[in-house]
Amino acid sequence: MSPATVDIAVTANAPPRWRADLALAFVALVWGCTFVVVKSALSEISTVYFLALRFAIASFCMAALFIPSFRREGTRAVLRGLRGGALAGICLWSGYMLQTYGLKYTSAGKSGFITGLYIVLVPILGAMIYRRIPQLSEIIGILAATAGLVLLTIPNLELRVNTGDLLTLACAVAFAFHLLVLGYYSQREQFESVALGQILCAAILSGLALWGEPPRAVWSANVIFALVLTSVFATALAFALQTWAQKYTSATRTALIFALEPVFALVTAIGVGGESITIPGLIGAALILGGILLVELKPFVRA
Repeated sequence: MSPATVDIAVTANAPPRWRADLALAFVALVWGCTFVVVKSALSEISTVYFLALRFAIASFCMAALFIPSFRREGTRAVLRGLRGGALAGICLWSGYMLQTYGLKYTSAGKSGFITGLYIVLVPILGAMIYRRIPQLSEIIGILAATAGLVLLTIPNLELRVNTGDLLTLACAVAFAFHLLVLGYYSQREQFESVALGQILCAAILSGLALWGEPPRAVWSANVIFALVLTSVFATALAFALQTWAQKYTSATRTALIFALEPVFALVTAIGVGGESITIPGLIGAALILGGILLVELKPFVRA
């Protein structure tokens, strides 16, 4: 079955696309708002240990949530979804690990910008794999959002490329493939088993990675709050919503909507972390929002 055939089949009984887009925007909001919390917690718990616990707790939460659905699907359908989700989980976990280790050698600003390049990589890789050229509105919207990312992070950017930058670029490639793989399987299998498969795979890989980084933690209220917040809301709920939403929208639109994450992170940093807003930051946020509106309204599509 071709990708086009799948899209037609899905659209026939699909909810309005704005619901899927709104769900993705909510996911970006959750991820953006948890950035300050996670950054604070990582001073008291080792990174891989935090990720292992986060994905493990999220796996249990998601499995408990989807038990009724798994019973309806049957064993074969569940296993197919889990396999597809596991492939997406490998990409997801690789992205997290590459980004984490890249941060050891580069600045947070450069890391945020380079990671955001997956917004551009998704339509490029998608066009290469599925031979689908993005619409003009999508191309302009992506360019506007990318320019917005530059303005949001430009005070911390440096021209010199180092090992951390290359690791983070590989992270962006991994996240781009994650969106494409997740979109592929979420449109072909039951989204519940695909969603669980990716999180369970990430939990197992994080657990195995503890061999290279022994666990370290100070069990403060800050760490426990961060684990509960990220496990339940930023992982179990967020990735379940993302997997469901990608049944009804493209990977390119998903990537573009996720450009809202640094905007929400900036707003949270200002409101909670006490950071100050800059004119380039305001313009960057406006460009990201404008890019999303271009894709949503499609002003360059002929009637």
